[in-house]
Amino acid sequence: MTHKILVVDDEPDWETIILQNFKKQIQQKKWEFVFARNGLEALAILKINPGIDIIILDYMMPKMDGLAFLNKLNETDNPAIKTIVVTAFGDNDKIRKAMNEGAFDFLTKPIDFKDLEITINKALKQVEIIKEALKSRDELAAMNRELEIAARIQKAMLPGKFPPFPEHKEFDIFAQMIPAKKIGGDFYDFFFVDENQVAIAVGDVCGKGIPAALYMARTCIHLKSSALQFINPGECLFQLNKLLISENQANENFSVTLFYGVLNIATGIIKYAYAGHPAPFIAHGDGKIESIAQEPWGSLSLAYFENSEYEVKEIQLQHGDTLIGYTDGLTDAENPAGNQFNPDENQLKKFFEGANNMPLQEIVESRFTTINQFTDGAPQTDDMTILALRYNGRSAEL
Repeated sequence: MTHKILVVDDEPDWETIILQNFKKQIQQKKWEFVFARNGLEALAILKINPGIDIIILDYMMPKMDGLAFLNKLNETDNPAIKTIVVTAFGDNDKIRKAMNEGAFDFLTKPIDFKDLEITINKALKQVEIIKEALKSRDELAAMNRELEIAARIQKAMLPGKFPPFPEHKEFDIFAQMIPAKKIGGDFYDFFFVDENQVAIAVGDVCGKGIPAALYMARTCIHLKSSALQFINPGECLFQLNKLLISENQANENFSVTLFYGVLNIATGIIKYAYAGHPAPFIAHGDGKIESIAQEPWGSLSLAYFENSEYEVKEIQLQHGDTLIGYTDGLTDAENPAGNQFNPDENQLKKFFEGANNMPLQEIVESRFTTINQFTDGAPQTDDMTILALRYNGRSAEL
């Protein structure tokens, strides 16, 4: 790599002297010299030579001296250019002013060219460090822009229109996912599997960030395709598990917890199955809160074992009952002291108290508010998701 060095000096013999003393570096294409007679010429050269790395600057020059040039150079806001100031011996005041204006180093006349070579090499090391830092900064900015786009894409993948099925008065749904990073591995979904049955899902990919988000997208796609083939929740999860395992690469270490249910909107019966996911709660119309039945932490998470089976259970929802599903990002939330929210089942029942009297959006947003009050500004450690479904009954159509 050839480094460009701009020499700014009004002495007529200075160009010849520089080229003679650094002939070796020039022949080896390590250094390339560009010359200017004063500060104005130097500024013009910088405009057409953006690759200048080092400036060797005489302090005393006509038209624009070294100090005025340094002032103008500062306006370009280019930290990757390093300036070496040359002054007469004993000009300590000028040296001090130049250093205050951002000069990297200085030399005094008569010049010791071995000393100048050492100073140039030292400055070039700093230039390389700064250029690498600027490159990393630009790459980080580009990555952040890409993450913003990915976050918008992920948000678009999750249902975001509420109410989602305004023509169906038998039930209402509201859900929200808050990622720990710009994008996350939590997800929720709801869709009709036939004209009388609506599926709901709340899931959590083990992991955070871009890899988890990509796996989350894959899981959402396969879930819907499996659900439309297999209405039975257990069969659906069995098929979904096989699909995820078949696509796993040797170096992937992902798993997915999932609550998946199918509500018959005519009868209020919801059939459901778990894959290692926390049990949802039901806020009954009379205010009673209960956790719906499951095996201890359900079955194994998805993408562990190909032949995992998922038991199907069912519950009868009554008019006004509200099912609330969530991910463990809520219970794992930490406060500044490092303590987790981590409530037991009785505390979780209190956490969801009053949900029967609230609009669904208020249920979700008020629970997140409670968690935020607990964490008190501590960084979010995991994605958080809440889905609330309220059964209004077939009579709600009339």
